[in-house]
Amino acid sequence: MKPIFFFSAFFLLSIGLFAQDDSEWEELFNGKNLDGWEVKCLPKDQNKNFWKVNKGVIECNSVGQPDHNYVWLMHKNVYANFNLQLKFQIFKSSKGNSGVQFRSSFDDSDSARAGGWLNGPQVDIHPPTPFRAGLIYDETDGVNRWIFPSMPNWQIDENDVPNAALQTKLIYADENSEAWNTMEIICDGMKIQTFVNDHLITNFDASGILDDELHTNKRAGTSGQIALQLHASDELFIRFKEIRIKE
Repeated sequence: MKPIFFFSAFFLLSIGLFAQDDSEWEELFNGKNLDGWEVKCLPKDQNKNFWKVNKGVIECNSVGQPDHNYVWLMHKNVYANFNLQLKFQIFKSSKGNSGVQFRSSFDDSDSARAGGWLNGPQVDIHPPTPFRAGLIYDETDGVNRWIFPSMPNWQIDENDVPNAALQTKLIYADENSEAWNTMEIICDGMKIQTFVNDHLITNFDASGILDDELHTNKRAGTSGQIALQLHASDELFIRFKEIRIKE
């Protein structure tokens, strides 16, 4: 009977450890409203209700309304090292660009770019071009370029990206309202990994990039806030849900 006893004890211990680990996750979206979140944008866009909760998910809809600058939905908490997981729903009929900002900080000072800017890196979501999902663009004023892969500016095509990105498969919800994609962002110091639909896209050491003097002065790169992006002038329809983080 002893072997059975020891096995049972080990099994129960394993269950306990798993449950404890799972409890460490913090839900960033409560499925009901935008408590804990705030819209960041230029004053002229403040009353444009692009970001809202609809049927238990966060929805951004700017279709038919291209007259806007960048509009971010930003969580109020600050995080440095973490595992962030979420689900996003996209549509082939929506050509707009989005993304998930992390370790970012909004600058609304008099010297801010365009009068208000969210500095920090962003994991891209571009429905028309699946290979971009999971790659990292640095929105920090004074950088404004792809940092994984490293590019001189915003331009990128299939010849520029690693093979892992070319294998990215996105699910579109035009015909199936239950179709959702998953994204995971893991930050441990300057080591950053991104996954899309459980597929590793980015395995990146940002040393000397996100922790340089420019990012330090902008209060971004090593710690900051999480935000969802609506790109300037884009007509975007996208949804997010099950957003959770573990420090």
